[in-house]
Formats: sequence, C-alpha cells, structure tokens
Amino acid sequence: MIGLVLAAGAGRRLRPYTDTLPKALVPVDGDTTVLDLTLGNFAEVGLTEVAIVVGYRKEAVYARKEALEAKYGLKITLVDNDKAEEWNNAYSLWCARDVLKRGVILANGDTVHPVSVEKTLLAARGKGQKIILALDTVKNLADEEMKVITQDGKGVQRITKLMDPATATGEYIGVTLIEPEAAEELADALKTTFERDPDLYYEDGYQELVNRGFTVDVEPIGEVTWVEIDNHEDLAKGREIACQY
Repeated sequence: MIGLVLAAGAGRRLRPYTDTLPKALVPVDGDTTVLDLTLGNFAEVGLTEVAIVVGYRKEAVYARKEALEAKYGLKITLVDNDKAEEWNNAYSLWCARDVLKRGVILANGDTVHPVSVEKTLLAARGKGQKIILALDTVKNLADEEMKVITQDGKGVQRITKLMDPATATGEYIGVTLIEPEAAEELADALKTTFERDPDLYYEDGYQELVNRGFTVDVEPIGEVTWVEIDNHEDLAKGREIACQY
C-alpha cells in the first residue's frame, strides 16, 4: 500500500498564494505546507512510497520533489493531470488509476488532518472492505460539506454536497483507504462519472459505485480537529490546527 495525494487543483479562492503555487503547497505552519503534513502522516504510518497527482502549477511540486523525498524518507512519483484547470477531480483520481492497483491511502491535497486519521483507517482493515472512507460524525454540518448517509451493514448509501445536512450521518473528510481489489471497478466508475460531466467530484464516482451495488464502507474518526482549505477563512483555521500536530 502506498500514499496518494490529489494536488492538481488551482485553488483560485486562495489567491494571491495560488497565483504561483498549487493549493497543496500553500504554507500552513511556517514553511510547512498541507502537502508536508500529509507526507509526514504517510511516513509515520510506515508508507514508503507516495504518488502525487499534479496539474496546476505542477512545476512547483516538481521543483520540491527531491527535497520532500529526503525530508520524509519517501519515494515520490508525480502523475500529471492534463486537464487540471478544466475538469474536476473525478478525472484527477482517474489519472492515478494504475496507482490504485497497488492499494492506496488517498488524501486530498487541501485537507489538514492529524495522523490519527490514517491510523484509524489502517486499523479498520481486514473485514473484507474494499474502500473505507474517513467520516466525521461529530461536526455540525452545513451546505458546503461532502455529506454521507450510511446504513448499518450496507455502508454508504449517498455521498454528495447536495443534501439536507440534518439527514447526513457525517462528513467525508477527504481521506480514503482503497484496497487493490477495488482499483478496476473504481477506475471504471470514475470514467463513467467524468464522461457524464467533467465537473463532477471523485466522490460522485463513489456514488456511481454504490449505485452499481458496490459496498463503500466508512470509519468514524472520532473527535478530530481538521479542516478542508478552500478559502482564506479555512486557511486561517488550518494554520491554527497545523501548529498543533
């Protein structure tokens, strides 16, 4: 199993930082970036290889690749997304379809979270699950969050931002454990998703799997402080959180 980071997005709401950097390289604690935190988490749970999907301002990630490898003791492979500024991240994850065959812990490149999330997902393995989503069942939800409805024994029933927060079981935080056995079916679902609408999220690919009868499981992460960084307000929260890790 290896790490996988989606770091191809432009993050336009974080300008001027993202005029020259992808969102994953915006600093959150001194020189430490979201990507640094994620790579550190991967290294702490024993992963030795990481693939990073890059697109917007990818040259900045290429320039730091060797330094990041040395700092975290990881072998890093960069996967180019040729449509990063045009299409949403269902296509971005599909670009890493060959990586999925090795089994991955996937992390969004804009999610500041502690290593306890990766540890929770790894500890949940071994019961036949093929895909396990990290789920925050504690946070009060609003309209912007990627919300999930689950059913006991049947996993995810619905995953979308477009639902009444009061009906949701919790929020998907942007970290998933994907076993090798799920790779082919997930890649096909992602392809169906972005061919239907290139603006769709990879979570819509998860929904496509569920619609096909595939079980997508969840694991609650407990009382965890984390944030998805979309705008400057989120960045301020990320900086408050990051210094605690």
